[in-house]
Amino acid sequence: MTQNPVLTDLTALHLHRARANADGMFLHQTAADEVEDRLQLVKKPFSKLGLITGFADFWESRLPNMTILPDDDTLSVEPASYDLLVHAMALHWANDPVGQLIQCRRALRPDGLFLSVAFGGQTLHELRACLGQAESTVTGGMSPRIAPMAELRDMGALLQRAGFALPVADSLPLTVEYANAWHLMRDLRSMGETNALTGRLRRPTARRVLETAVQLYQNNYQGTNGRITATFELIFLTGWAPDESQPKPLRPGSAQQRLADALKTDETKLPI
Repeated sequence: MTQNPVLTDLTALHLHRARANADGMFLHQTAADEVEDRLQLVKKPFSKLGLITGFADFWESRLPNMTILPDDDTLSVEPASYDLLVHAMALHWANDPVGQLIQCRRALRPDGLFLSVAFGGQTLHELRACLGQAESTVTGGMSPRIAPMAELRDMGALLQRAGFALPVADSLPLTVEYANAWHLMRDLRSMGETNALTGRLRRPTARRVLETAVQLYQNNYQGTNGRITATFELIFLTGWAPDESQPKPLRPGSAQQRLADALKTDETKLPI
């Protein structure tokens, strides 16, 4: 039986997250604000709440009274045990994102809500390009340095594949300014988001590669104020565990009123 390749080295990921500090939590702050806003729009009480994340201390302070669950490949959840599951800033490192979503859907009671926030495909596209070009120029090869992250359309499709009802996917692009790429890379360490790919280079990157990447970044992504810009994209996923009480789409041709009547206009038939 063919085994899927393991994208993320979970041991390295946990070590990187352990080095994260308060200075690197500003994107988590934005993500938490958005999650809270979305939850406030849901006019439904929840009695059993679960929070899946690799940053338990931060997220527990923002979403208290929730059961903390580590974002392991196999989640510690029982079927139909939660009314609400929040997957916070971790799905982009999952070795099997579809499997994570399926596990979450099964862990929800009927009409339970799933809400996820994670980095999306536009995140750090500038740094990815500069590091790739620098390494290719200096060494003649390339190694994986930034995790491949799914695009918005792909994430919406994953919700449907996982069996969620009423799936919604939307994104929030953010632009952050830095003095230079060294400061950006230092911030990534503070976030616990440095390279944890299984196929990563297992020795220190040559200084010349990094210096070339920093110069490429300055040349190509410098703003008018002399600072560089870095893109981060937060993708939010919302879905419900299927239930008979949920609204269903009408059968095609079952409308009781013409659109032209509702708009109070004449209907013009197209020529055949």
